[in-house]
Amino acid sequence: MAQVRVSVAGASGYGGGEVVRLLVGHPEVRLVHLTAETRAGEPYGEVFPNIRGLVPHHTETLDPVRLADADVVVLALPNGAAMTLVPQLPPTVKVVDLGADFRFADARTYEQWYGRPHTAEALLAEAAYGLPELHRARIRRARIVGTPGCYPTAALLAAAPFLQQGLVRAEGIVVDAKSGVSGAGRSAGPRTHFSEVNENVQPYSTPGHRHTGELEEQVRALAGAAAAVTFTPHLVPMTRGILATVYLQPTRALTQAEADEVLHEAYRGEPFVRVLPAPALPQTKATLGSNFCDVAVRVDGRTGWVVAFAAIDNLVKGAAGQAVQNLNLLCGFPEALGLRAPGLFP
Repeated sequence: MAQVRVSVAGASGYGGGEVVRLLVGHPEVRLVHLTAETRAGEPYGEVFPNIRGLVPHHTETLDPVRLADADVVVLALPNGAAMTLVPQLPPTVKVVDLGADFRFADARTYEQWYGRPHTAEALLAEAAYGLPELHRARIRRARIVGTPGCYPTAALLAAAPFLQQGLVRAEGIVVDAKSGVSGAGRSAGPRTHFSEVNENVQPYSTPGHRHTGELEEQVRALAGAAAAVTFTPHLVPMTRGILATVYLQPTRALTQAEADEVLHEAYRGEPFVRVLPAPALPQTKATLGSNFCDVAVRVDGRTGWVVAFAAIDNLVKGAAGQAVQNLNLLCGFPEALGLRAPGLFP
């Protein structure tokens, strides 16, 4: 059987570079085109020195006509690019988008949070929200997958089992999350300057971070009720990782044993979600470089609140690894193919 031809658009950014890194070792994939507008014409090993000697490609400018000879196109482009590019591709080409353009079921919600009209609304019917643990069957049937944002990936995997069973309220959810600097992308800026990030922790884009809309749409779907999420992201002085702490108000009193069982039952057999045994709690170092998400829960006996935790690598399970997981589902491969490897420690 011939390998699936895959092109990566936006291969010079951190997300696109991680997609290439993961696909280099994928036994069923042949890389075709690697586009990089700002680094076009360079050997790929110069764009990402960790890939040197493993990928013979030179980067190219983005040309939809050339991308059309791929079976799957992975888009690691700025928000807004996918809804312009995807309509130019043949309907036989499947798409995995790392941006936000195809994450929302409702174009109006996208427009509210991203401040631009959705110009490919008709294609939303062909798209699936790419969180496999929640939408695996729909992803397999889709042509386009909108890979979730890194923060929603962690927060939803922590909270979803309790929302699905109606054990917590969909309103009054508080998400407190910390991310490494790579989540801001490869382009330099004052907020990610070493001398400003080092020895510093700061919240940003609050209230109203655009991932809030994505979180609320998914919470509504999980709970079948109106949702309200207060989300505060923080930048911490490390390269990779997200730790999300999600505060949930129970609909009835829960014991610690009940809460633990909810997580264990929800993720039994899942290839990339690890429910940690007490007294362990998630830590970013344990998922570094891997597609795993570590989750745990604690019930505060004094207040009754349920506190759920998740740790991921923001560039892998929060972006590129999840994109490859979705690619496997789209192509009918084993879901964990090319991904089931431990992270780096220490």
